[in-house]
Amino acid sequence: MKTHLRRFWIGLLALAPLLVLLNLGLFALRAAAWDPNAAIAEAAQYDAEIIRDAYGAPHIYGKRDIDVAFGLSYAHAEDDFKTMQQMIPFYRGELAREIGIDGAPIDFLVHWLGVRDHVQENYETALTPQIRAHLKAYADGLNYYAAMHPMEADPRLFPITPQDLTVGFSLQHLLFYGFESHVTKLFADSPQYELASAPDSASLTRHIGAAGLPVGSNAFAINGDKSSDGATRIIINSHQPLTGPVAWYEAHVKSGEGWDMHGGVFPGMPFIAKGFNPDIGYGVTVNKPDLVDIYKLTLNPKNGDEYMLDGSPHAFESRRHWLKIKLLGNFYLPVPRTLLKTLHGPALETAHGTYAVRFAGMGEMRQPAQWMAMNKARNLEQFKKAMSMQAIVSFNFIYADRGGDIYFLHNGRIPKRAAGWDWQKYLPGDRSDLIWDEQISFGEMPQLSNPSSGYLLSTNQDPFQVTAANDNLPRENYPPELGLQTRMTNRADRGLTMFAEAGRMSEDDFIAVKWDKFYDPESRAMKYVRRIADMEFEAGSLHAKGQSLLAAWNGETARDNRQAALGVCLLSEEWKAEQAGKPAPDIAPVYDTCLAELMTAFGRLDPKWQERNRLLRGKTDLPLGGGPDVLRAIYGLPEEDGRLKAVAGDGLVVYTAWDKNGKQSAGMVHNFGAASTRPASPHYDDQAPLYAAEQFRSVALTREDLLQTPHSITRLPLD
Repeated sequence: MKTHLRRFWIGLLALAPLLVLLNLGLFALRAAAWDPNAAIAEAAQYDAEIIRDAYGAPHIYGKRDIDVAFGLSYAHAEDDFKTMQQMIPFYRGELAREIGIDGAPIDFLVHWLGVRDHVQENYETALTPQIRAHLKAYADGLNYYAAMHPMEADPRLFPITPQDLTVGFSLQHLLFYGFESHVTKLFADSPQYELASAPDSASLTRHIGAAGLPVGSNAFAINGDKSSDGATRIIINSHQPLTGPVAWYEAHVKSGEGWDMHGGVFPGMPFIAKGFNPDIGYGVTVNKPDLVDIYKLTLNPKNGDEYMLDGSPHAFESRRHWLKIKLLGNFYLPVPRTLLKTLHGPALETAHGTYAVRFAGMGEMRQPAQWMAMNKARNLEQFKKAMSMQAIVSFNFIYADRGGDIYFLHNGRIPKRAAGWDWQKYLPGDRSDLIWDEQISFGEMPQLSNPSSGYLLSTNQDPFQVTAANDNLPRENYPPELGLQTRMTNRADRGLTMFAEAGRMSEDDFIAVKWDKFYDPESRAMKYVRRIADMEFEAGSLHAKGQSLLAAWNGETARDNRQAALGVCLLSEEWKAEQAGKPAPDIAPVYDTCLAELMTAFGRLDPKWQERNRLLRGKTDLPLGGGPDVLRAIYGLPEEDGRLKAVAGDGLVVYTAWDKNGKQSAGMVHNFGAASTRPASPHYDDQAPLYAAEQFRSVALTREDLLQTPHSITRLPLD
């Protein structure tokens, strides 16, 4: 036995050099397409200036839009090249080749939907020469950074192409409106919905579930009808993870061709997603209209490679794709998958049947053009014209401008569906009349301009409750087949109450709404917590003490509040259930767990909320107020010591205003700082104290003002 083992290890050791050589050979083969010198030569056509302010936030200037796009990419890479590089395999449907089996579902989705193939085939015709040049400039900026920093760059991933970026836009948009949650349910052991029946006279209602929702977003605006000084103001506050591929990065871009926008971008995004220019500002919040329909197919009993439609058999479109699953180093396992398509859309074989999926935005790749048009809009008419492109498939938008206009849009590429059917269920796949081809027009979307109340608020809620009751859009004007959501959030309940009760609002009044830390007394969360009041416990017991503590809680999550630690622990479970579209859990075991957690971590039930709720970043350890689904949105995960580390919620918070004479002012704060993946940088976490203290930093609006403050300047290409 020992002889056999010795031979095995000797043989393995003999193979080791060969495996190392093969691994190096595979690395060299993949890296052969990367020519850093070509990337450096390509950069010579651009001329950009990056001026960083005292907090390291980049202001990028150039004569042409493409100069600025090149500079934006380079500046972002200076601060977060790690994340930008990690996104490239995602764009290409090769994530599993880099991270292993965990990336396979995303890779399958990319290729099953055919996004890359569609972009490659239609890139030249779907996008204008100007937008293609813009995307290329951004890609060139990232390639230039990689060429100039070879120790950071993985040569196997470069060069990145403008087509890669375009694929990223299409994929991320689907994930934002929850497409993947619909597909995931198809892989369950049994059907998750009934098959819809032909319509009868019963009325239909649509209750859109919250499964897969990002944690939320806030955007709200007032104009001179609500402000005490005639000003128009807007807060832009999308909630995202605080780190990673959809964490916010701040930038200001200004070209000589009219592109002048300040706000937030994601890695790989060559336009400002939310923010302001000298004349307008807009915020983006996630919405959940029903944009996905699933059809249960009837297979041809005589030929399983065909499906039935209107009584006739149709052949599946079928193609084979090999997923690449990383094993070790550059070795991967090729795994074959058959990709099916029908006249409905992509199709899947499952244990309980074969299904096809039809979704909003199929084949849409013009999102970059719409983002650019929005960035360049200078009044409400131009902004609406940009939105009428309908290339962006979902999202709510809150808008305000120098002229005093405010505007809400519940944007959605909503299908025009056959009336009467319950589109929430699986649809019969053998009827062509249920395969929709049209969408509602821009004018048919729920939208509201300049309500008499003077305010608008969007916090991922029902689009028919965004302002004063007498100004809201009437729900009955919108058919149930649109699938518009009806859910409310605590942030909506609380924000609308604050605006309704405020009367004329000063700047301080308006900003106070952003940092508000209360749960509305009539919110789902507080009703759930109040269940404890109806329970009976032994006098003097830990449970009775907790009950008394909760009875005294007013729903506030201020840093020094001593009831919030227990209250938030309880309501967090209700919030998670609501997000998943499930009933609230039985509160008794949740209560037991929360009591035990607090006693173990703090030795008491009533630590100050700031003792548990923390902003942790490197050596930074700061107290926070706020919590899940409050306007000061903080979502934390438990550390080993029982404290909660903020991981999502308020990220880049943006404020801008125009006084009654049209003069603009602005403030911003980021959760950490500009250099989000550079621990050695002074801007790794230099905004964290401001963020924890709920304070904005002032923002220079012109190059002249910027140069009057501490700054640094970089010219591109580098000398």
